[in-house]
Amino acid sequence: MKKRIKLILILMSVCVTGITGLQLYWNYQNYNRTVIAFKHDINEALNVAIDREMDAREQKIVTRFKGWLADTAFITITCNVQNRDSATVFRMKDSHPYPGGDREVNFGITDFKEKLHQVTPEAKKLFINHMGDSTLRHHLKDGIVYFYTQRLGDSLQKVVDKSRLNRATLDRFYKEELLLKGIDAPFVIAPAKLTNKNSFLTRTINAGLQRPHQKDLVFAGFESPDSFFLREMKWLLVSSFLLIGITIFCYAYTVKTLLSQQKLAELKNDFVNNMTHELKTPIATINIAAEAIQGFNLSKVSTDEYVGIIRQQAGNLANLVDQILKNVISEQENVSLNLVAVNTGQVINKIITDYKPQSDAAGVSINCEIADKELTTMADESLLKNAIANLLDNAIKYSGNGSVININQSVENGNIIISVADSGSGIPQQYQDKVFDRFFRVPSGDIHNVKGYGLGLNYAKSIIERHYGTLTLMSNPGNGTEFIISIPLIYHEASTGTVVGG
Repeated sequence: MKKRIKLILILMSVCVTGITGLQLYWNYQNYNRTVIAFKHDINEALNVAIDREMDAREQKIVTRFKGWLADTAFITITCNVQNRDSATVFRMKDSHPYPGGDREVNFGITDFKEKLHQVTPEAKKLFINHMGDSTLRHHLKDGIVYFYTQRLGDSLQKVVDKSRLNRATLDRFYKEELLLKGIDAPFVIAPAKLTNKNSFLTRTINAGLQRPHQKDLVFAGFESPDSFFLREMKWLLVSSFLLIGITIFCYAYTVKTLLSQQKLAELKNDFVNNMTHELKTPIATINIAAEAIQGFNLSKVSTDEYVGIIRQQAGNLANLVDQILKNVISEQENVSLNLVAVNTGQVINKIITDYKPQSDAAGVSINCEIADKELTTMADESLLKNAIANLLDNAIKYSGNGSVININQSVENGNIIISVADSGSGIPQQYQDKVFDRFFRVPSGDIHNVKGYGLGLNYAKSIIERHYGTLTLMSNPGNGTEFIISIPLIYHEASTGTVVGG
């Protein structure tokens, strides 16, 4: 049996350890995947945010460029059809060229089919929009400043050189892109003072309009992304750790149950062995006495003596059977109680009277103090009497010759308090929480001066609890033991005789 339980515990331990390990490994892998996804998303979002910010700067340059083209004092725009294809060709030059730097450029627009010998306002507007929105924007995307004319190229170069990353705009765009990816974590753009080694940093990106020659490097740092991880994984973590907790709890509870059952089985075996021995002794004695009466012509005195032995041993057998029956009753919680109004003071006095022979034989005196003799509770009188009697029987057995047992009854907080205190050797601290366990007896080495089966206290506690009361223990080794019963009190009204719950 022990080997089987040991094998079961080993297999369960391996299983629980494996489940816990797999759950932790799974959470770790989820964490790593979340970190990888986080790094990818913050880099991608920064790329998009920088593109948006650069688009905004480029649009400002395009707007200024269109203004220059529209300004006749700055740029002169003409057109003609004097070419091989007789298509309209636009000509652009500085209105006031540098000395010796007169330069003009010709452009044809593929989609423009109209043939013009001189530029019209509508054609000029179309040309300006085409130059700004298509040609210039394409060159800026490639990081090129094209000198269409000398003055226009110089002006354009100055504007591009002065164009720098707008951090406020980039912050706004980056936050919007992060929110689109479900990330709401604090960040810093180009954090020069970011020194936390555990921070998440994006790749460094060049935000200069003329990259790679013009450098405007920027990156983002996240000082505390843990809140994002917890928010992303919180339900996974909660469910995972809840599952681990339930598994460990079930494992611990199962182990405790198995060990308790093993211990109970051992105690039951000891009980059966002890009870078998105890039953054999009176049966053998009765058989011998009966054979003597039957086989020998005994005198009346001898016959009466053997009959007395038979009766005594029959009483022992009855006591043993009573102990077993009490154990059965205490296990049958569904057995109904015959509840009536019971005067606890009268029950105590009757128990003391019944146990007077045992107390006299043991050299023990019983001191009883009942403050109020009319205290009443709703109880099964027979079972309540047995429970209190078990406590008194224990006190007589363990008090020792010449000791005093004190039985007190009082009222406290609407409950009847009954205490049975002896002046015996007491119960060691390490056994006090076990004395109410079935079959448990306080170890006494190889000395067994007091007979018992470890059922009385368990039976008493079971009966008291079924009466909605409590049975507690107070003991100091060397200073005796006190058992305290607390059961609900009811009050009798003298005028009506009815019972009212207290």
